[in-house]
Amino acid sequence: MAKHVPASACVEDQETRMLRDSIRGFMARELTEERISQCEATGDLPWAIMGELRQFGYLGGLLSEEAGGYGLSYRTWAMMMESAGYCWGSLRTIVNITNGTIQKLSNYGSDMQKEKYLQPLLANKLKTCTGLTEPNVGSNVRGVETRAVLKDGYYHISGRKLWITNGVNADICLVLAKTYSDKSNGELSTFIVEKDMPGYAARKVEKMVLRPTGTAEIEFDDVKVPEENRVGPEGIGLSGTLAGLNTARVNIAMGAVGQAQAALDLSVDYARTRKQFGKPIGSFQLVQKHIVDMTVRVKAARALGYTAASRLDAGEEAREDCSIAKLYAAQAAFEVADMALQVHGGLGYSRDYPIERIFRDTRGGMIPEGTSEIQTLIAGREILGLSAIV
Repeated sequence: MAKHVPASACVEDQETRMLRDSIRGFMARELTEERISQCEATGDLPWAIMGELRQFGYLGGLLSEEAGGYGLSYRTWAMMMESAGYCWGSLRTIVNITNGTIQKLSNYGSDMQKEKYLQPLLANKLKTCTGLTEPNVGSNVRGVETRAVLKDGYYHISGRKLWITNGVNADICLVLAKTYSDKSNGELSTFIVEKDMPGYAARKVEKMVLRPTGTAEIEFDDVKVPEENRVGPEGIGLSGTLAGLNTARVNIAMGAVGQAQAALDLSVDYARTRKQFGKPIGSFQLVQKHIVDMTVRVKAARALGYTAASRLDAGEEAREDCSIAKLYAAQAAFEVADMALQVHGGLGYSRDYPIERIFRDTRGGMIPEGTSEIQTLIAGREILGLSAIV
């Protein structure tokens, strides 16, 4: 595959470029296409690789050094998400899920929670998932139906969560639930639920995209969770969840850019080497149009992603920029993958080649962390100052 070097405007300094090159070299050596194909076939992720990625800051990189992280900028993190997506969409997804829990525990966790859960997460000794979506609840976070009732020092949690990434593998689940106690009457709170707690059950859900990410349906049948496992005060679950969405949206946007760049690089190589009618197919006008259209989308998506990351570095909420970046990059990546499949012809359908996987996985990017429709409404609200969301 042709080596891609991002435009200099998208890279802050030489140190970041060196980090990018180190990451790309490591992933090319350790996550070969053969190894990825095997994992896709079995549905398993090579978990040891997460520990090896610690050296680059993929576990807790956005945390301050005092908190056990690397103090990375959002722009550097955006580059890292693109590099992970370029290698393998499933890897980028697990990095995103893991760091979501890391960020939440760092921001809201107690000293006990940081010692018991955060430190093992940073050391890749614990796997996590986030219990947010439900059979009847997707984009409307406020509509969560799972309940947590406080009795004698324990929260009794009952409900079901669906489409939970890494739910099959997770040792702990960060669960969002309506809370009922002397101080709360249905406000949302977050709880750490361990997989071995009685009443907790995870069932694997087979799906088209990101197959090795262990998506699950999780049932909570009167799970007794110690009061000390509540993350932060009662009632801050919604604000805590929404606060992390902007970062997650940039993560998805830049991961999509990486996937799109991989599809583009594969297509450029194929167009140069595949011959029809005695000459490379890249010399045909319509194939060149595909390649140019793909390139435009990749560059535009990358620019939007870095713009959003820069706003976050400036301390802004950047809801408009993050939503637009996620909206455009996710759609553009799927369009690029679609055109890449067209360039590759019948070869693109084969599971022996990465285009088939990239095509499936990029379609999945338009749904998590708010669907494309929700991103449109968020951006519209920010631009107009008028909300179309009930």
